[in-house]
Amino acid sequence: MIRREQTAYAKARLFKGKALLVFGSRQVGKTTFVQNLIADLNKKTLFLNGDESDVLVLFENPNVSKLKNIIGDNEILVIDEAQRITKIGIVLKIIVDQIKTVQVIATGSSSFELANKLNEPLTGRKYEMFLFPIAFSEMVAHSGLLEEKRALEQRLIYGNYPEIITNPIDAKEHIKLIANSYLYKDLFLLEQISKPVLLQKIVKALALQVGSEVNYNELAKLIQIDNKTVEKYIDLLEKAFVIFKLPALSNNVRNEIKKGKKIYFYDNGIINAVTANFNPLALRTDTGSLWENYIISERVKQLNIQQNEANSYFWRTTQQQEIDYIEKSDNSILACEIKWNAKTKYKIPVTFSVNYANVTSKIVSPENYEEFLLTL
Repeated sequence: MIRREQTAYAKARLFKGKALLVFGSRQVGKTTFVQNLIADLNKKTLFLNGDESDVLVLFENPNVSKLKNIIGDNEILVIDEAQRITKIGIVLKIIVDQIKTVQVIATGSSSFELANKLNEPLTGRKYEMFLFPIAFSEMVAHSGLLEEKRALEQRLIYGNYPEIITNPIDAKEHIKLIANSYLYKDLFLLEQISKPVLLQKIVKALALQVGSEVNYNELAKLIQIDNKTVEKYIDLLEKAFVIFKLPALSNNVRNEIKKGKKIYFYDNGIINAVTANFNPLALRTDTGSLWENYIISERVKQLNIQQNEANSYFWRTTQQQEIDYIEKSDNSILACEIKWNAKTKYKIPVTFSVNYANVTSKIVSPENYEEFLLTL
């Protein structure tokens, strides 16, 4: 069993009079995480799955009496895939406000706001956490640094979903199954997704330009749809924890790109599954972009695990001066160039060093990436 680092964070927030919401894409290990979280608490638990039709009926027209009857004498109520329950906001609010002896834990593979447009605000009534594919730091703790570094090519091609890591022999089959059958399941149920085939085309287009600045106009022309549809579908993909955006850092410096964005995937395996490319790195032309996606997604995971509030960006000028990844926290800036083959020292562009203070720069390569991913 691979221990998830956020277990301690979650356990410390149980029985504090608030709901615990665990978000993350399907197949990322949310159910296993919750089962392990409560395994040694010796509390009577009711475990319900929002994917089951009778559970959906159970929570129709919720009120205090009805919810008390559902929960019975259980001390913990777990609602798995809770985004499927139409009035999940009201359900959680009633339990937190009126049934105070019960700890409710809800997992969701898309944000509740996306799936249900919460009928009741949960401000002050919830703790939220995000569970992603297994992090580099979690694998180092599980199997050691040397073993995880040896598995680097496997991670770049097949990714870090739990099933992929625990069953590497069938990695190709399983990551294709995740990408094609599970990843968009909640999105396809939404009324906003009128043409699922367009969503898949957008995902593939994004996967083919990882590391490049994304232009919605160009995407719209490529797929032959309007800009608003592209923007809406990308927003939905972000809320379903498939992708995340990296905005451009701007300090109103002349020639600095101010409104650009890059889009990365939380898992490399999804990139390769949607592009149908599982070739070894030696036979690929996109190793650099796979490496960039892996490093940035792992860094974002680690920031989240550590509850670090640093903000992540990229930087570019119209003269094509560029910094792959920037992390800004308080009064300091970390500027990183991410290179698969790095044989020279990195020097940040003069334009950036002149206009930004307290900057530390580094190059992140296969020779030193563990330091970047394990140290915040």
